[in-house]
Amino acid sequence: MKDLLLDTAKRGIKYREEINNRSVSPSTKAIERLKEFDIPLPDNPVNPGKVIEVLDEIGSPATIGISGKRFFGFVIGGSLPSSVAASWLSTVWDQNAGLFVGSPVGVVLEEICLKWLLKIFNLPAESAGAFVTGATMANFTSLAAARHSILKNIGWDVESKGLFNAPPINVIISEEAHPTLFRGLGLLGLGRERVIKVPVDNQGRIELKKFPKIKKPTIICTQAGNVNTGSFDPIKEICEIAHELNTWVHVDGAFGLWASAVPSKKYLTEGINLADSWATDAHKWLNVPYDSGLAFVKDSESLRSAMSLTAAYLPQGERREPSQYCPELSRRSRGIEVWAALYSLGRSGLSDLIERTCNYAKMFAEGLSHAGFEILNDVVINQVLVSFGSQEITNKVIKEIQNDGTCWCGGTVWQGKTAMRISICSWATTEQDVRISLEAMIRIAKKVKSGHKK
Repeated sequence: MKDLLLDTAKRGIKYREEINNRSVSPSTKAIERLKEFDIPLPDNPVNPGKVIEVLDEIGSPATIGISGKRFFGFVIGGSLPSSVAASWLSTVWDQNAGLFVGSPVGVVLEEICLKWLLKIFNLPAESAGAFVTGATMANFTSLAAARHSILKNIGWDVESKGLFNAPPINVIISEEAHPTLFRGLGLLGLGRERVIKVPVDNQGRIELKKFPKIKKPTIICTQAGNVNTGSFDPIKEICEIAHELNTWVHVDGAFGLWASAVPSKKYLTEGINLADSWATDAHKWLNVPYDSGLAFVKDSESLRSAMSLTAAYLPQGERREPSQYCPELSRRSRGIEVWAALYSLGRSGLSDLIERTCNYAKMFAEGLSHAGFEILNDVVINQVLVSFGSQEITNKVIKEIQNDGTCWCGGTVWQGKTAMRISICSWATTEQDVRISLEAMIRIAKKVKSGHKK
């Protein structure tokens, strides 16, 4: 075991040391080699050292450089050294964080993280929280609490009776809400298509003037950080309108909620604490390893009622039992990595990480604009949308940038226009990385446009 773990650690260290010296995209040869995994299941046991050797030598070259300095796709942050090391130790511990008796350390660290996070996000101190896989499940978990509360207020126990013959719930949502929010509504039986979609402005923000008349019972889904533009819905104003009618307001803040940690960006989240539930990711701007999502619900009893389970063999102590607040019973101790990241960064380190990456987004926008390319959004946090011309040219530029390997950005279609989306949220990115990436982007874009003219 000792030799195996030492060898694995050496391989992992080597990977992280070399990640910034290779192409962000894996080579064609590396991807072709993945076929070597496709063999019949061995009849007999294989030496664990050989297993790691094969996994590393074939698998490592075929990875995307997400943990490197110049990956700017999908709002994915590279994992902090402290969170990687904590993940390794947590894996060695092999804890099940569903119950206190199953992992005292895992549960206590979750409790501490929740207190820290509620202060960072300026959310009500009485709020309950859940550690889940990502924003998809964080939205699902929060909306399950919303469904419970809304129906309980009109005399229906949805956990016992289900939705058959239940009073209908109205759902108001932005027409540019993230697709995973619609998925969560579908899983909860609230429907993906029976929602009321509110028009948005040219930055993807809900237009208050076009907000529909609220008819109880209603759940309103808002967004802190549009996945394309990074813009924020007018959440404070929506909460003030909604709470006069005793409705539930949910905030999908997959990455935008972290703006609360930065003094210069707090204005974006003003009034967000007036909502009833919030969802975010830790594997984005907090830079912990996948998978790590967070759900917060102001009314802890609604969350507990929506998620609770009972079984004679599951001991329930006086402490918070995580399995009573999230969809899973058995799960890994995600709170350990979150604790490590927060503890290592501190308030100032977290603020610096977020503010620095926001500044890099402005650098990208200014550099590309100066080079003659169209920036489609107001850069308020870490998202930049750039068009290189027609759909054909823009898609070609994106493909060539990915093939070049200096950096990695993805494509999107926003309000009818094809664009490249640049998302900066890695702790490892430096100003020099932005300059190197800008040079590659501009060089490739000019080459593609020149070739297209011919």
